[in-house]
Amino acid sequence: MSSQLPVFDGKFQAELAELMRWRRDVRRFRRDPASEELIDSLLDLAQLAPSVGNSQPWRMIRVESAAKREAIRNNFLCSNAEALAAQQGERAALYARLKLEGLDAAPVQLAVFCDHATTQGHGLGVRTMPETLDYSVVGMINGLWLAARAAGLGLGWVSILDPEQVRIALDAPESFKLIAFLCIGWPEEEHIDPELVRCGWQDRTAAGRRVVVI
Repeated sequence: MSSQLPVFDGKFQAELAELMRWRRDVRRFRRDPASEELIDSLLDLAQLAPSVGNSQPWRMIRVESAAKREAIRNNFLCSNAEALAAQQGERAALYARLKLEGLDAAPVQLAVFCDHATTQGHGLGVRTMPETLDYSVVGMINGLWLAARAAGLGLGWVSILDPEQVRIALDAPESFKLIAFLCIGWPEEEHIDPELVRCGWQDRTAAGRRVVVI
C-alpha cells in the first residue's frame, strides 16, 4: 500500500459536489439488471464506512424470491394506506399521486438491518450512546448511495414499511433492527431536483444548514 497521501484537487472537488447534487432518491427503475460484479464492488466500497467502535453492525438481506418480495410489497401497501389516511384534503390528494417506492421494477432489493447483539467493537462508544450503532448503518448506506450514483445506478430508500413485519417476513433474528429497505437499479429517468420538490410536496428550505452559533 502506498504511503503517499492522495491529492483531491479542484476538479475532483467539483465532481464530488456534482455527485452529491445528483444523489437522488430513485423510485422509477428500468428492469434490466445490473451486473453482479458491479453490485459486489459497490457493497465492498460501502464497507469502508466508519462505524462506532469499528463494530460494522450492518447486516443485509438480499430479497430475491417472489414470495418474499410479495410480502414486502403487501407491507408497503398496508403502511401506505395508513399514511394516506393520516393526510387531509388537498394534501391527501397530492400524497395519493406520489410515487413513493420502486418495488415493482428494481432488480436489486436489500433489507439493511442493524445487529444490536453484535460483539464486534466490544461496546466502544455504545454504552453512552447506543443509537450510534444505527447511525453507523446509516453512514454505510450513504456511502453505498454515493457509490451507486457514481456508477450510474439509482437507489431508493423505502421507508413506508412496518419494520418489525419486514424482519419477520425475512426471517431475520430478533436482534436485527430494520434501518432501510433499498431498491437499486438503473434509473428510468434522471433528475437533479428531488421528486418531492418536483411534485410540490415540500421544497428545500433556505435555512437548511440549521446552524446556531452560541
